[in-house]
Amino acid sequence: MCSCGEPRWGWGHCAPSPMLLLILLLSTAPFGLLGEETRQLLEFDSTTSDAAAKPPGKPYPPYCLAEFSWNNITDSLHPASLSVTFQGHPKGDPTGAFASGSLAFRVQAFARSGRPAQPPRLLHTADTCQLEVALVGASPRGNRSLFGIEVATLGEGPDCPVIQEQHSIDDEYAPAVFQLDQLLWGSLPSGFAQWRPVAFSLEQGGRESALSCRASPLHPTLAHFLPQSPVVQAFFGLQQNYCTFNLTFGASTGPGYWDQRYLSWSMLLGVGAPPVDALSPLILGIMAVALGTPGLMLLGGGLALLLRSKHSSQYQSIN
Repeated sequence: MCSCGEPRWGWGHCAPSPMLLLILLLSTAPFGLLGEETRQLLEFDSTTSDAAAKPPGKPYPPYCLAEFSWNNITDSLHPASLSVTFQGHPKGDPTGAFASGSLAFRVQAFARSGRPAQPPRLLHTADTCQLEVALVGASPRGNRSLFGIEVATLGEGPDCPVIQEQHSIDDEYAPAVFQLDQLLWGSLPSGFAQWRPVAFSLEQGGRESALSCRASPLHPTLAHFLPQSPVVQAFFGLQQNYCTFNLTFGASTGPGYWDQRYLSWSMLLGVGAPPVDALSPLILGIMAVALGTPGLMLLGGGLALLLRSKHSSQYQSIN
């Protein structure tokens, strides 16, 4: 742990240890993760709109997470894996939608670089943590309901940051997903959020259960609409500039939450510059074969012509 002086945006080069990072997350989650905050669980009736509509259907009244009852984290805290799970349901649930369901936030800090075992397998470093959101067993209010979350984050100035899209030819770690979305804070940058635009309708995520993930543009919101986190204020100061955006998962066609009543999505949060993915060994091997095969064919053709020319020069007439 090191002293960072006056409160400022992010930690910059003063990164916390993994255990300190987890403690900070415990103090703020699920309402204030490193300056980010999940405010509401959204639900839409996708039968009333087409796939490209924004929002993706008629909205139902949202579930406000400030009105949820959360579990005692003592039973879900795992110091060995630096992880903890917050599991909750609405305090008032007149329709019984959460009678056998829950909304869970699993937070994990990392002590070293690597990739999780489950897709989308984002590359992480020791200065990062992963937030996984899972909706399990809750009854939808429509036959083909789409779910989403509203996220609030701190803004650096009068304008909100812009979600950056990075495209790649590599999908080994997240099959059929060639895009990475991220938010950066500061010019250094001092912090970031990273995610793949994909969610999953099965616990063992894979191509067959992949759901699209759409992010709305960030827009300013007033601070008094947000729960005030003392930990966020301690590290980031009395910020008055907040921005919100929505993430919605799935489409009215294809797989969806309604199949198994399961939905999960994850993002990476960290300090400093975000990890940069290199091409996977599989893609490098494919590129080597693709680029090397024509060269080998040309070399083989040249050798064949050379041998044929040599054989012809040794021919002698019998006359």
